[in-house]
Amino acid sequence: MLSKVNLIVLACLALFGGAAIFSASAADPRAESFNDGWKFSLGDAPEMASPDYDDSNWRNLSLPHDWAIEGDFNIDNPSGTGGGALPGGIGWYRKSFTISPAQQDKKTFIDFDGAYMNSTVFINGHELGTRPYGYASFSYDLTPYLKTDGENVIAVRVNNAEQPNSRWYSGCGIYRNVWLRSLNEIHIPLWGQQISADVTDSIAAVTIRTDIVSNARKTRNISIYTALIDAAGKMIGKTEPRTVRLSRKNASAEVTAKLDLRNPHLWSTEDPYLYTLATFISDAKTGELLDTYLQTTGFRYFNFDPKTGFSLNGKAMKINGVCMHHDLGALGAAVNTRAIERQFEILKEMAQIRNFGFDSLSELL
Repeated sequence: MLSKVNLIVLACLALFGGAAIFSASAADPRAESFNDGWKFSLGDAPEMASPDYDDSNWRNLSLPHDWAIEGDFNIDNPSGTGGGALPGGIGWYRKSFTISPAQQDKKTFIDFDGAYMNSTVFINGHELGTRPYGYASFSYDLTPYLKTDGENVIAVRVNNAEQPNSRWYSGCGIYRNVWLRSLNEIHIPLWGQQISADVTDSIAAVTIRTDIVSNARKTRNISIYTALIDAAGKMIGKTEPRTVRLSRKNASAEVTAKLDLRNPHLWSTEDPYLYTLATFISDAKTGELLDTYLQTTGFRYFNFDPKTGFSLNGKAMKINGVCMHHDLGALGAAVNTRAIERQFEILKEMAQIRNFGFDSLSELL
């Protein structure tokens, strides 16, 4: 008979497994895609932030989006050749959405993986903040301003008008994915877990540091533990449960746990094997599951030696460096999973050619 721990692990793998391919790039595995159903307009007016603004004539699109690559190449564009000689400007994105009954008692956040540049975000006319520059992810708490019984409007102003501002092609707009997270009042925050390990061929000594925050009005005792799951979905270890007391006065805590993995399946460039760490927070009294947090991780060790160079998992390896920016050529800056995979395939092929003693593809012809 399956234990309660195994049942929870299997249920979580089933819950997140169905979205694994789609949400592989999410910074937080509890997030759901917020890419669809947006409207866009190139231009600027302060009333575009208002929930009552008429955007019926705006263009419908899904994110990620780069409006610069849709423009005309022109030597007179202020971005210059370094910016691809493409237009910049100011653009607005708007989206209307409602909160489901299951989300009404939760904390709701919106996460942006990237917007170029100087983006300002509004929810129902309230300004949440401005993210300067454009090469950083950012997040806002929507909860205080959400309507639970009606339509909500989020508006994003992206300002890339001051040109030139880059020596490479930057793109314009919300060029990365957007996510919505709805969490219980006690949860692990975004980027709230750090994993480190001392690794050899025979053992991986894993340290897991987890932040917990509470927005609960009452004092609650919670239990937390982490399960280690292999690539086949089998639980192969877990930490000892810890009990933590959270109150309005002490509303956050950091919990450190350790576990040892014997004979780890090591990650390498030829065999990028990954494990999953599943962390569970529950009410210590009732057993109610409050939060589940999944992270994938690989175990490997490396060394730099002045005589023999770099080694990975004890094997010598040449490091081949390239200069590659984030844009995707004719596709622009909007992230595209398959295009990035193709880039890595080409880079890996180039590395293999150099390791055989050829300096370029032309030498093979």
